[in-house]
Amino acid sequence: MSVAERKIRVLVAKPGLDGHDRGAKVIAAAFRDAGFEVIYTGLHQTPEMVVAAAVQEDVDVVAMSVLSGAHMTLFPRVRELLDREGLDRVLLTGGGIIPRDDAAYLAEKGVGRVFGPGTATGEAIEYIRGWFAESVDPY
Repeated sequence: MSVAERKIRVLVAKPGLDGHDRGAKVIAAAFRDAGFEVIYTGLHQTPEMVVAAAVQEDVDVVAMSVLSGAHMTLFPRVRELLDREGLDRVLLTGGGIIPRDDAAYLAEKGVGRVFGPGTATGEAIEYIRGWFAESVDPY
């Protein structure tokens, strides 16, 4: 099956103690409507739980929603664990209330683009499609 024929598999994760999951549910539905295969972890996931789900589900992308202010801890930890599991090919992206300076630091740590409040869902969809087209081996 070629890259163009297979669906992009996205794990939408809600790590940490933040209980606000409306945005995660909205983006999960938008990803589904865009033709992605979506796995939603639910609330209160640890980084280890997120990565275990990514391994089990063989995902292309982990998209995390972090509104708690813990993004500087959660994103790097998930990236570290993904890499440790041999999933360095998996895109780690997400959204939340993340200042630009923090987003730049996260990018240096291997995190993809992060999206703030009010971002159109289409932006995230197109970002993931573009990454997938450029990054996934077609063979």
